[in-house]
Amino acid sequence: MKYILVTGGVISGIGKGIIASSIGTILKSCGLRVTAIKIDPYINIDAGTFSPYEHGEVFVLNDGGEVDLDLGNYERFLDINLYKDNNITTGKIYQHVINKERRGDYLGKTVQVLSTDQFDKLLGGTIGDIEGMPFVEAFRQFQFKAKRENFCNIHVSLVPQPSATGEQKTKPTQNSVRALRGLGLSPDLIVCRSSTPIEMAVKEKISMFCHVNPEQYIDSIDLEQTTETEDPVKFHEAWQKLCKADGVLVPGGFGIRGTLGKLQAISWARSRKIPFLGKTDVYES
Repeated sequence: MKYILVTGGVISGIGKGIIASSIGTILKSCGLRVTAIKIDPYINIDAGTFSPYEHGEVFVLNDGGEVDLDLGNYERFLDINLYKDNNITTGKIYQHVINKERRGDYLGKTVQVLSTDQFDKLLGGTIGDIEGMPFVEAFRQFQFKAKRENFCNIHVSLVPQPSATGEQKTKPTQNSVRALRGLGLSPDLIVCRSSTPIEMAVKEKISMFCHVNPEQYIDSIDLEQTTETEDPVKFHEAWQKLCKADGVLVPGGFGIRGTLGKLQAISWARSRKIPFLGKTDVYES
């Protein structure tokens, strides 16, 4: 079995979930069977009680597990079904250990936080977070048990570009990789998020100071939301369907685009005397 650990540095929410999903999709296209595990260092049992304003909407799995929305990305990208055991939290582990201690399963021995090798795939948060240290130590030991050829660490970092200077800065990535190495993990691949394409001089600097070959470096440039981009092909196809219709049903529109599209369809139908059924607003006098 092969293991890929995706870690993040500099800031949280840097896109580790998308990177993990994308890599899994590539591996699956090569005929490999892929699954995913998300590790969240928070002490909550699950994401069911999270505020959506802080963490986004909760994703509900087939077995009823309430998990981080990253697992929804995994399911959509990889076309697989995941279960609540695919989401590990510190709270779950503590609850399990405390329940065993209360039952006397440890036979009076002292219960301590020690490293283990039962975790793989994606580690949430950023390198250096105090709550994630037990997991980082577990991965440090696990990489030797899994053997070097079966373990790969992909580190996702940020290359900021201050608007005042317009210069891409590599120092945050250097510090992040240095902290990761200080904890016993050395990245095999570095994925750098940036608002603009990374310049060659910046790539060479990252390669030199982060101790990776140029082919071990991957750009991840910010893109516009696809939902905000007009698709002329789909618009043309939809309009052709309208032109071929013998009658038009015009439901209520939502938002500016929805309302304008509704008015265009009504105008086209009325000017060509095509029967149409639309929603009528009722006003009180």
